[in-house]
Amino acid sequence: MLRPRPLPRLRPLACALAVLAGLMTGPLAAVPTQGIELSADQMRAAAWMALRGGDPNQALQFSQALIRRNPQDRAALLIHSRAARDQGQYDQAKQSARLAWRLSTDDGAKYASSLVMAQALSSNGQRTQAQWWLRRAIQYAPNEALSRKAVEDFRYVRLRNPWAAQLSFSVTPDSNINNGSSARYSFLNYQLSEIFFGGPAEYQLGGSSRALSGVEYALGLNTRYRLAETETQAHDIIFTADLHHYTLSNEAKSIAPGAKGSDFDYASYSLGYSFRGLNWGGRGEYRLSGDLGQVWYGGEEYLRFYRLGSGQSYRLRSGDKIDLRLAGEHQDGIATSDSDILRLDVSHTTRVLNGATLWTNATLARATSSYAADEFDEFGLRAALTLAKPLAGATVQLGLWARNRSYDFSPHSPDGRSDDRVQADFTMIFRQIDYYGFNPTMQISASRTYSNISLYDADRLGVNFGIQSAF
Repeated sequence: MLRPRPLPRLRPLACALAVLAGLMTGPLAAVPTQGIELSADQMRAAAWMALRGGDPNQALQFSQALIRRNPQDRAALLIHSRAARDQGQYDQAKQSARLAWRLSTDDGAKYASSLVMAQALSSNGQRTQAQWWLRRAIQYAPNEALSRKAVEDFRYVRLRNPWAAQLSFSVTPDSNINNGSSARYSFLNYQLSEIFFGGPAEYQLGGSSRALSGVEYALGLNTRYRLAETETQAHDIIFTADLHHYTLSNEAKSIAPGAKGSDFDYASYSLGYSFRGLNWGGRGEYRLSGDLGQVWYGGEEYLRFYRLGSGQSYRLRSGDKIDLRLAGEHQDGIATSDSDILRLDVSHTTRVLNGATLWTNATLARATSSYAADEFDEFGLRAALTLAKPLAGATVQLGLWARNRSYDFSPHSPDGRSDDRVQADFTMIFRQIDYYGFNPTMQISASRTYSNISLYDADRLGVNFGIQSAF
């Protein structure tokens, strides 16, 4: 569903305040009346009871008296923050919660002040900041039960936040950062060979034509703003950024002395609109999207693109999911040719092997271009298996990919060009290692491209270290 059934409101402070020292735990028959002298412990208890009893004004007065007595009374600051928030005094609520955070010296106090700050921010409409403070609460939760409650609150706030963002970062030692040839020799342009040599002629590959090893640093951002939403439809503005920077190994520098890692830097930015809706009794979801963007390569403008896409998914009664996607893209070449690419994807997700998740995908694509050598037909198959049980405390995913691209024309062969690529991935997500709600990941990836033209033969081996959100 586009808008799942709302979770309960952000949980009250019962669990958070209970971890703070200094609060009286014994029951009170009634809140003390004016004229009765109260100790600090009694006033804290009275303020807490007033808050729980739905009297934030009384709780505010008690907590203000406690703060005048001791400006560093953490429990009073937290009660004051919650009472001010209930009264709509959000600036005061945030100020008290922030001071309580600064005074916190143990995990329980940090958890409570983070949670209260998140509540004040969320009530004031600052949900993105509230999500950050809830990550803090998760980080300092004194036990698993309080951590789960903070995660539930995080999901509750995220559902109501028009902004959503996914950030990724990875470092990958790679044997072929430039997608160069693994061959040492290749054939010249067959037409030139016929003119100058009367037949095929080989030449030695060198420089950046060959595979160069090094390290890839990748940063990705995908953020959307929800313009409007109903129970069955959503309208989003989406921005994406994909950045890759490279450094060369000493071996690569000896192969291509004139090359620098930045020669292969890649950057892509796009801005688009997406419309999503539910159909078929809530079992299906359809999608329409359009976006435009630009690509830089080696620090120079490479191409601009315009893309339209549509999709339909359907969840079977068995729980399996089928997804169909059709996309068309036009590329205005700046340092390359103009191209039009049409792509069709069909995927299926199911459960196998006592709970493991199997995802399979088939792809058909056709590219037409202003330069005949860039035109191709493509067929690909992919599969990913996510194991049901952790391995060494980590979620494990195995992936396989096979693809064929056929080019009717190639300047290197009168028979055109045919590339077959196979790839295998092994991914581990270390769920037991958690920092602010993020888990480290590791992926080992190996691929091989076989071509009828040796120039395009390529081997690639990489080990990717990254992070991803745990929820």
